[in-house]
Amino acid sequence: MTLGKLDTDVLVIGGGPAGLAAAVSARQNGFHVTVADCARPPVDKACGEGLMPDGLAAFRQLGFSLDPAATFPFRGIRFLDRSSSIAASFPEGCGMGIRRTRLHTAMAKAAAAAGVNLMWGVRVTGLSADGAWIGNRLLRARWIVGADGGNSRVRLWAGLHHDSRERRRFGFRRHYHLAPWSDHMELYWGRGAQIYVTPVAAAEVCVVVISRDSRLRLGEALAEFPALQARLAAAHPITLELGAVSASRSLPRVVRGRVALVGDASGSVDAITGEGLCLSFCQALALGDALQRDDLALYQARHRSLMRRPSFMAAVMLAFDGRPWLQHRALRLLQARPALFEKMLALHVGAPAPAFGWHMLRAQILMRRS
Repeated sequence: MTLGKLDTDVLVIGGGPAGLAAAVSARQNGFHVTVADCARPPVDKACGEGLMPDGLAAFRQLGFSLDPAATFPFRGIRFLDRSSSIAASFPEGCGMGIRRTRLHTAMAKAAAAAGVNLMWGVRVTGLSADGAWIGNRLLRARWIVGADGGNSRVRLWAGLHHDSRERRRFGFRRHYHLAPWSDHMELYWGRGAQIYVTPVAAAEVCVVVISRDSRLRLGEALAEFPALQARLAAAHPITLELGAVSASRSLPRVVRGRVALVGDASGSVDAITGEGLCLSFCQALALGDALQRDDLALYQARHRSLMRRPSFMAAVMLAFDGRPWLQHRALRLLQARPALFEKMLALHVGAPAPAFGWHMLRAQILMRRS
């Protein structure tokens, strides 16, 4: 595409996974793309580090690939509390565990190979009618993509921050040098927190605690699960404990004029769903198509549709948070009806929706309450 008086067709502000995915999607549709970020790769973030099968499919559709030696496949999800355990496999394919730094490195290399102009270590200081200011330089662009995270300045500059609704929880992550003991990603349900264990390599596991208490750390939360605590106590921690905020945020609009938001800048669902990266990759695909059609209204509509299922899943699963009796009854019911858990997991990863889902599970538990 001829740039004319423009420096780039698409300027992506933010070079994390969401921004790199959006940049590659725009390149696939024939545009000249520039990414600007004040950080330099690899950029770390405290997260569960698991790609669900639907997220992995979108990742591959964007043309990205991962070195198998830097990943670990998992074939399903296991829920546990102090006395119950239930597992189910994905209806198709596997999920993939990968350290966030390895994922970011792979995506940055792929974006560069695709012809994306990567500007690392630069700060975008504002938008203008013709593009965006990078320091004192005006970079002229036809479209601006805000991929600068949950505290997005692009969202603020574009006037897209109004009427947002937000709920926050707090996560803390650590890695251990330990061979994975399961081919499932495990979710431990505690009284006031959840612990996630994701295999991320042949000799590494990622462990995250997430709760509404900003002071709760992994060591304290592990005391509720002695077997897991003992397993990790015998292992060597290979990273420091890193914290992050998990926000559930809904925005009325993610497009204004020639500005579009992707990833956490455009809204987010709680980390309990494991769908954050999947949403970013699917949004990137939708944005690339809308840019090619020169109609960001198409992206607005598709974005709203993409958020629907994960938001519903997050709301239902968080209904169990902080309600031990409800958690216990849910796991006991799922143990008694394993096919139900399989159907629910299929719905969670985007398979055709069964007639009996999460909302029906909650209704059954409530009806059985003594």
